[in-house]
Amino acid sequence: MTDRLHDNAPDRQPARVTLFLFATGIENSYPTIRDGRVRRDQMEECGHYRQWRRDFELLEDLNIRFLRYGPPVHKTFLGQGRHDWEFTDLTFAWLKEHDVIPIVDLCHFGVPDWIGDFQNPDFPALFAEYARAFAHRFPWVQFYTPVNEMFICAQFSAAFGWWNEQLKSDRAFVTALRHMAKANVLAMYAILEERPDAIFIQSESTEYFHADNPKAIKCAEFYNARRFLSLDLNYGYPVNSHMHEYLLDNGMTREEYHFFLDNTLRHHCIMGNDFYHSNEHRVGAGGEIRPAGEVFGYDEITRQYHDRYGLPVMHTETNFDQGHAGDEAVDWLWKQWANVLRVRNNRVPIVGFTWYSLTDQIDWDIALREQRGRVNPRGLYDLDRNIRPVGEAFKKLLSQWREVLPTQSVCLFVPVMLPSEYDTPVAARRREGWRRYLRHELKTKPELRS
Repeated sequence: MTDRLHDNAPDRQPARVTLFLFATGIENSYPTIRDGRVRRDQMEECGHYRQWRRDFELLEDLNIRFLRYGPPVHKTFLGQGRHDWEFTDLTFAWLKEHDVIPIVDLCHFGVPDWIGDFQNPDFPALFAEYARAFAHRFPWVQFYTPVNEMFICAQFSAAFGWWNEQLKSDRAFVTALRHMAKANVLAMYAILEERPDAIFIQSESTEYFHADNPKAIKCAEFYNARRFLSLDLNYGYPVNSHMHEYLLDNGMTREEYHFFLDNTLRHHCIMGNDFYHSNEHRVGAGGEIRPAGEVFGYDEITRQYHDRYGLPVMHTETNFDQGHAGDEAVDWLWKQWANVLRVRNNRVPIVGFTWYSLTDQIDWDIALREQRGRVNPRGLYDLDRNIRPVGEAFKKLLSQWREVLPTQSVCLFVPVMLPSEYDTPVAARRREGWRRYLRHELKTKPELRS
């Protein structure tokens, strides 16, 4: 990646092209199972701790500049005010030196043992402290996903009983969700105080529930309203009356609900949405849910979410197993890319696309619920770091579309600052302008100021 988007003049606006954010990610899930006795650390199981340099070098082979990546919070956040940055210092120094732009994932399905789980009411404030400490140590980082897939994490941890607290109730689900959403909002404010021009790309699963028969309509409507809750809270979007009752009946107070309405940072956000073959569901007459496969697809479901929030969009996760024929993942890549183009042609501002992840994963076919050690062949590279057919196809896709796709308007592009641009005068002036704006905003928010 030898190209640069700026020249060496000391005080000139960097030369810009309209960018489309082609990305991949390092799978870094780390929930606990078996009542907290076992942690599923995908960075360990997939070999990233041992081969992180090699993994980053693969980005250069693909010519990818954007990487969804984050430090393992359970190894880094050791206690209130206590952090171990050794591994993070090494990896982020490499990213900075090579001008890779990380979209930093600070919480991916788990918390440190000393915090417990997502039922802990102290989690939001503690996590905001951690986010602030990270942003202070790495001020050149601009893009963040504070809490990854809040809806999925709350559902798997507190409604399905698979991870972390392993509970199965609406009250536990609402508790986990409100704690994660508040942690996300507080973390955004904390990060902005360190990097006032930060941009938040909220990776969240986009879902849809189809009624199998007339008796299932009411239940499907409930699930189709509940799927929006994490983003409704995060973006301060008023929920419908049914969801408002659901939240209050399951432990959220009026004051907690109004916290989200009063503290929205939409103007710093890109709506990152994830789509897999498993994101659409069939609902039976008794409320039972089973997979539907791809019915509407990414295009239609993304337009539903965009109509609700009106934010720029990035496709932040997708993948598919290579399969026996060897071309299943390649076909899925083509299908997702066709959907991205359709979203764009329907005038929804879509700014990026991600194949997740860089390498194969372990046991994600069973959502990490058991330690089977089964390799899921869905990465751009296998676990020996050999490129897969989908990696070759993704590489070709980038080379063909990189210069064609970006929006043809100088007014509409993501204001990316490369790590190497952080200390330039124009970048400093931009941060100071955003800092003054943030100070003005915080004057009306005494809880956040404290």
